[in-house]
Order: sequence, then structure tokens, then C-alpha cells
Amino acid sequence: MEKTENELSNIIIGCAIEVHRQLGPGLLESAYQECLYFELKNQGLHVVKEKPMPIVYKDVKLDHGYRLDLLVNNKVVIEIKTVEAFTEVHTAQVLTYLKLGNYKLGLLLNFYVSSLKSGIKRIIN
Repeated sequence: MEKTENELSNIIIGCAIEVHRQLGPGLLESAYQECLYFELKNQGLHVVKEKPMPIVYKDVKLDHGYRLDLLVNNKVVIEIKTVEAFTEVHTAQVLTYLKLGNYKLGLLLNFYVSSLKSGIKRIIN
């Protein structure tokens, strides 16, 4: 049966916490992305890494180089950060991806924290 965004969100957060528990803070985003990709695939999920997101401008698709960090089951966008704190720009970035791809749920994950629970932000389109 197809999992809902909320069910996927719970699995993703569990996997992200496991990655953070294993690696701790302080690495590059790409390291967390690779490990989270591995964990999600191990859960049997369909995961696309670095999915290109074209911009549609005046009915023309432009490949502008935007890329989703991870897309899970073609439903949940994951944006990985290693920053001291989220800013409005991070939230706006995920919202833009949600709108461009017509997705409902995005997870902004900041691995630069002592406990990952304080580095999770759910964003709904």
C-alpha cells in the first residue's frame, strides 16, 4: 500500500536521527545526504538524489540548476543543511521546491545540532 506523506515523514525522521547518531554534527551536507540516502533505500523507499528542478517562466521550462537533495517516493522533499540555525531563506527554498514540483511536504534537516530533534522543520505546501 502507498504510504502517506506523514508515514513517510516518520520513517525519514527516524532514518535521519540514526544517521546523526552515527556521524554526529560537523560534517559536510554531502556526507549526511549519502548516508541518509543509504538508510532510506534500506527501508525499501524510492529515493532520488539531486533531482533537477526546472523553473517554468512564461510557459518555458528553464534548467536553472536547482536540485532537490532527496525526493522520497515522489512525495516528500528533503533539504539537508549544516548551519548554525535555519533562516527564512531555507524555509523559502523548500517552499519553492514544493511549489515547483507540486509536492505537499518538505523536511528541512539541519545536522549541525547536538540533537537532531532540534534540527527538523516540517514545511507544508
